[in-house]
Amino acid sequence: MKLNLLERVMLISILPAQANYADLKIVSDLKLSASFSEADIKKYGITQEGDQIFWDPARAEDLKDIDVGPRALEIITKALTKLNDEEKLTEQHFTLYEKFVVKLKIT
Repeated sequence: MKLNLLERVMLISILPAQANYADLKIVSDLKLSASFSEADIKKYGITQEGDQIFWDPARAEDLKDIDVGPRALEIITKALTKLNDEEKLTEQHFTLYEKFVVKLKIT
């Protein structure tokens, strides 16, 4: 799944902190895949101030292909669906929700 910088940050933020061992391993792999490398930090001018992450908006739409297997997809859609059901989705979740929930329901 191709994700931009904001979607990568939001994906990491919605993943569960508690689960069984197998799911935690998948979550760990997803976080590692979506996180920023040293090259990303340099390329996008990524900085962090407190809990906020900033980058060069001119490059914000660059996409990274994140490998999402079937169980990872279930974990992500469950987290996003829960946020939706609880009416806790924000504008920052919007495109991530469309890619993982809306688009997958259509296909």
